[in-house]
Amino acid sequence: MAAEKAALRIERFSKLEFAPRFEYGEMAEVAAVCSDEDGTELGVGWGRLSHAQIPWTIKYDEVLTVFDGLLRLHAAGEVHELKPRDSIWLPSGTELVYEAESALIHFAIHPSNWHELE
Repeated sequence: MAAEKAALRIERFSKLEFAPRFEYGEMAEVAAVCSDEDGTELGVGWGRLSHAQIPWTIKYDEVLTVFDGLLRLHAAGEVHELKPRDSIWLPSGTELVYEAESALIHFAIHPSNWHELE
């Protein structure tokens, strides 16, 4: 984690650069707002899911909000449908599958440096 926190800044959605995440290529593209590189334990960003069927085990605490489209989360033997402005709390250790034809999501995770803790 960085020694001091980055200065206040505005991240304009229209200026965000989305990049493919994980091995799923364009099924999941992410743009960070803040992360451990900013000296914070909070990771926040946006994600675009397209024709996605992505298995994952959550390795951090997360709150996810859908802004556009429909997201289905398969977890704990249930399918959770999230529509625009719906949010879900996902505790660390949750095994799930993200499924979406097209969805724009916003997420907040803690800790932001989860990848260093594995």
